[in-house]
Amino acid sequence: MTKITYNDGMKIYWDHPIEMEDGVILRADIFCPEAAGKYPVIMTYGVYGKWLDFRDGYKPQWDIMVQKFPEVMNNTSSKYQNWEVVDPERWVPDGYVCVRIDSRGAGRSPGYLDPFSPRETKDFYNCIQWAAEQDWSNGKIGLNGISYYAINQWQVAELQPPNLAAMCIWEGAHDLYREWAYHGGMFCTYGGNWYKGRCIPRQHGLGVNGYKARINGDYVSGPPTLSNEELGFNRTNMNSDMFQNKLVTDQYWQERIPDFSKIHVPVLSAANWGGQSLHSRGNFEGFGKIASTEKWLEVHGLEHWTEFYTDYGVNMQKRFFGHYLKGEENNWEKEPRVTLQVRYPGDKFVERKENEWPLARTNWTKLYLTSSGSLATEEKPFEESKVDYNGFGEGITFLSEPINAETEITGPMASKLFVSSETQDADLFLVVRVFTEDFKEVTFKGALDPNTPVGQGWLRASHRKLDPEMSKPYRPYYAHDEIQPLEPKKIYELDIEIWPTSIVIPKNYRIGLTVRGKDYVNQSVGGSTLPNMNKFSGCGPFLHNDPDDRPMDVFGKKVSLHFSKEQMPYLLLPVI
Repeated sequence: MTKITYNDGMKIYWDHPIEMEDGVILRADIFCPEAAGKYPVIMTYGVYGKWLDFRDGYKPQWDIMVQKFPEVMNNTSSKYQNWEVVDPERWVPDGYVCVRIDSRGAGRSPGYLDPFSPRETKDFYNCIQWAAEQDWSNGKIGLNGISYYAINQWQVAELQPPNLAAMCIWEGAHDLYREWAYHGGMFCTYGGNWYKGRCIPRQHGLGVNGYKARINGDYVSGPPTLSNEELGFNRTNMNSDMFQNKLVTDQYWQERIPDFSKIHVPVLSAANWGGQSLHSRGNFEGFGKIASTEKWLEVHGLEHWTEFYTDYGVNMQKRFFGHYLKGEENNWEKEPRVTLQVRYPGDKFVERKENEWPLARTNWTKLYLTSSGSLATEEKPFEESKVDYNGFGEGITFLSEPINAETEITGPMASKLFVSSETQDADLFLVVRVFTEDFKEVTFKGALDPNTPVGQGWLRASHRKLDPEMSKPYRPYYAHDEIQPLEPKKIYELDIEIWPTSIVIPKNYRIGLTVRGKDYVNQSVGGSTLPNMNKFSGCGPFLHNDPDDRPMDVFGKKVSLHFSKEQMPYLLLPVI
């Protein structure tokens, strides 16, 4: 039975039922203006538990945000604030209805828990169309949220719900194979750990064994309390699902990667420069590839959860949705298509408007790797030589001379290497770095890890096959449709994608490229962390350390980088 309360200037429907075509009842909280009327809707649908307070689920992140940006507490009690979704107290007074829905099998919604599945996406579609028909709705539904609540926007938009009017995709991902589970073909352990640590503890049926809601004292994942056997029966094994499906052509991934050409809805796509491994590539790719002609790209820095809630982020979101959901004449349509917070050392950002991505005035610049360990600005043929490193060792770092003027690098990056391995495969981890005059590495605040490098890229050599139609010189695109083992000691030409970045490098600093066979570790050897996550060393929780995916006898042997008159490896940089 739906409970209705009037609190803090809002009419709130708690646990409102939404019936799916197969009879499953999903549960939603609906925050409406008190005055009767038809209002535009801001909707989120996902696994994190609509009754779980931000401070209970992610207290360290909350404390960091409110301490550094107290503005997020303006005009709100924050008692309705959840992780990665809008705060109703900051949106309902502006004439919006905020709808939060627990996805099937999560929180208060019963059913089988299977994140990002076709069934979940169909449920989301149904919820959008349901909301459009309610008495409090003007029929225009907007989607807005971070991460999970951004990823599934791409998915549901492919189904083209008639009443979906606009989407703000904030630090999401599009291609769950390339951006989540298999970076360059290497299995990333994050997805399985995320499912275990962030989804299963919110599974429907935990009841008294789960979180208790601050807002009402009831159970976030109730009301029933099921046995461990029943809970296990009601959920997928996501880590196993991902690990067993090793190619993007497998049905599992094809069902979860939406077709950009079917997305016509207006989109505001917001990426994070520090979102290496998850929260940037999809935002750039989506901006470039969706069929919609009404699309904007915004790119910022700082922590994953910060700018979405600051005045900067909220004001941008409200201008976008005000235009598309309310018909406000706020000149949004005249907004330049790209807004960049250009990054400087010390987490300084300078806003700049642009008209396209990558930037048309980019000077694509090659720095050539040499066998002596330098990055040379000029192409210099070498006699045949090679440099070896141990697959699980520290690799090799190539350094430029001190740059003679302040230099901006903003855009996607790539590298071409000539590689051989003692075995039938090799994993290549590429790290673009910046060093001061005294060779101290300059790191940056990532979306999660506070000490990330300028950029990172990955490639498993057996996944080197490129898709020629999708590839660009600055963004190699791997087919991932077959595994091509190496012939030991044979030299192979590899093109390696490095995710987009932005950094203005001071004069006399150096640019570095590290090629190694394991995850990056910053110069201070890590040590930073969040209390509710693993110890960070520069990659946050996005590690590639599954021993079953990376056996020592295949990936721990000698790897060689080759140089000759015909084989001149390079790092391609987007110099502005």
